[in-house]
Amino acid sequence: MAKQNIQQVKQRFSIIGASPELDRAIDIALQVAPTDLSVLITGESGVGKENFPQIIHQYSRRKHGPYFAINCGSIPEGTIDSELFGHEKGSFTGATATRKGYFEVADGGTLFLDEVAELPLPTQARLLRVLETGEFIKVGSSKVEKSDVRVVAATNVNIVYAVENGKFREDLYYRLNSVPIRVPALRDRKEDIPLLFKKFANDFAEKYMMPPITLTDAAKEMLKEYRWPGNVRQLKNITEQISIIEQERIITPEILKTYLPENEVGMLPVAISNIHDAEQKTFANEREILYQVLFDMKKDIMDLKHVVKNILSGQTDPSATNLDKTDTRTGYPFVEQETEAIPALPVKYKETPSSSRETTPTKKQVENDILDATEYEEQALSLEEVEKDMIKRALERHGGKRKLAANDLKISERTLYRKIKEYNLENL
Repeated sequence: MAKQNIQQVKQRFSIIGASPELDRAIDIALQVAPTDLSVLITGESGVGKENFPQIIHQYSRRKHGPYFAINCGSIPEGTIDSELFGHEKGSFTGATATRKGYFEVADGGTLFLDEVAELPLPTQARLLRVLETGEFIKVGSSKVEKSDVRVVAATNVNIVYAVENGKFREDLYYRLNSVPIRVPALRDRKEDIPLLFKKFANDFAEKYMMPPITLTDAAKEMLKEYRWPGNVRQLKNITEQISIIEQERIITPEILKTYLPENEVGMLPVAISNIHDAEQKTFANEREILYQVLFDMKKDIMDLKHVVKNILSGQTDPSATNLDKTDTRTGYPFVEQETEAIPALPVKYKETPSSSRETTPTKKQVENDILDATEYEEQALSLEEVEKDMIKRALERHGGKRKLAANDLKISERTLYRKIKEYNLENL
């Protein structure tokens, strides 16, 4: 009976696939639908998470009530509270009239909060209150109002990491996660890929009034082995491209290969250690960033000093000091000379009346000059110069968008504006 219900749901909501993971997700949605429990739907972008809130709503006692889907990531931070909870006239600039929020107009129905992890922390606190008590307050009001709304949330980020990094409230996570539903990625249900391709091909053939494209057996295998970082959405887009562009309606691996990008977004390898470092390294303010940068620079210089000292003391073993012409700890190149390898550092040798630039310096002179250069580098770099350079680089990386640059630097926008004015960077 349960299997029959799942097939009915697939037909009703045009869900293609027969993988056990997909059937399990649909089965959980059907079981939780008659209750009022909050549901958290997780899965990568493009897997079809938007189908499950509709399944839950249509098979619940609220199916005759309103249903609203809100993309939390597309609403500006300054207006999200007004959108969700409403506002009173005159509560902020532009509030020319009283407005109802989604929690008020969706009373008795279902509210789907897509990309819920993008909500600001203050809004998360207000959402937690309405989930626990059914009460909310409009922006600019002091009157407590009630609402009977069933909340279904979805996110494509690892929300556990978001909680650990302070980006998402732990209590809200547990409140939303009363019933978790995980929608599998397309690469985890490879047997469904040819079925989806055929469905999309027939849809586009009807839409554009042309014969449908078909795959050879070898092309089907290639399609199944592809990683699909964009999941079902990417598969649909590629099927549409092939349907429109290709004159040949039988698609071979040679044709298909030209439409499967090798370096698609989400496919580039990332070192696990780098991910861990990025998650663990956070900064309370810009001064800590500067200290970290200076500390790293000093460490690099000390590494170079250590390498040069080893070379000058007679450790000329290529395996120890000159691996593939690059120092493995610092990444600096070496310049091969007839006697020994000397790091290619920007050091100016001191000239005396009895020496010239053409004279080869002694080991003692090189060692002293390295130490002098190290001291010079440490003294020349000031906090202001490093700070200005970091701000300039962040603004250039994000095309002058100050909000993104502030997030990159882990500082507030107000602090960034002040620093931009202080360093005369307004034109970037």
